[in-house]
Amino acid sequence: MTINPRINSILDEANRLFLLGKFQEAISYYDKILEENPNHLGCLNNKGYALSKLKDYDSALLCYNRALESNPNDLSLLINKVSSLRKKGNLQEALSNCDIILESNLNYNIALYHKERILLSMKNFEESIVCCNQILKDYPNNGDVLYDKSCNLVMLSKFDEALDNLENSISQGIQYKIKAKKSKIFEKLNDKQRFQSLIS
Repeated sequence: MTINPRINSILDEANRLFLLGKFQEAISYYDKILEENPNHLGCLNNKGYALSKLKDYDSALLCYNRALESNPNDLSLLINKVSSLRKKGNLQEALSNCDIILESNLNYNIALYHKERILLSMKNFEESIVCCNQILKDYPNNGDVLYDKSCNLVMLSKFDEALDNLENSISQGIQYKIKAKKSKIFEKLNDKQRFQSLIS
């Protein structure tokens, strides 16, 4: 495949704008490339990601699906599609797509992370914990996963274990203390002294 220097320089500019958070401007550059090369994989993926940052999940999914037609096993596209489906609230479809990824990539932690969050949203707390535990085997100090596991445990009324995981997550970063303070899930623990001392 021949490399087109002009396309590359447009792509560089698009990616630069993307990294600056100028998503709408980045999209206009991705579109310039897609006019010439409608199936440009990197462009479709990045445009989709920019659209999802703008919360335009339907348009993002159109980009991912178009790119997946010619690259059905591209993990980056598949994960980005799951993310947009999840944020859009299409939880069952997002879960199905996660399972497809995990069939051939059993311990793919990014897919497991999306799956545990989807299952938490679907109130499948036990299954979500199974995914959390699988990730924590490889990354025992992952604050996001420890926090999500704690949420699941609260919903199952396993408060002591929930507080252990919350304490571990807070030790990874103050943001988890702030999240727990604001979370409706943790309102169930407001009367517990240990919870109050963790979030104070």
